[in-house]
Amino acid sequence: MLITIAMFKSAILSFLFLTAALGYSQEKVDKKFNEETGLIEATYYHDNGLVSQEGTFNVAGKLHGEWTSFNNKGEKIAIGSYVNGVRSGKWYFWSGETLREVEFSNNQIASVTEAENTNGLANH
Repeated sequence: MLITIAMFKSAILSFLFLTAALGYSQEKVDKKFNEETGLIEATYYHDNGLVSQEGTFNVAGKLHGEWTSFNNKGEKIAIGSYVNGVRSGKWYFWSGETLREVEFSNNQIASVTEAENTNGLANH
């Protein structure tokens, strides 16, 4: 089966939407204002009590700074950054033995690189 770049981009965008939707739908969330950074730190939890997502918002309520997502086993599955609500720079997605590096430009996928994650570590 041949997977085109457009299909892959669509799949990544769907994953990002699903990740964000699931993160915001979690019942348990901890939020606190960090006076040093001027950002709101947020941690969302899966139903089993493990962290689902963690990251920061600016005072306008937009995603800002690094965000990390975890599966319900506590394993890191995605990490990336926002600047005033816009995906920025390199994002990393782990799926089994595969690591995908996705570069964003103007909130759009600019490039995708895929590598085998043989050591099983999510180390970004």
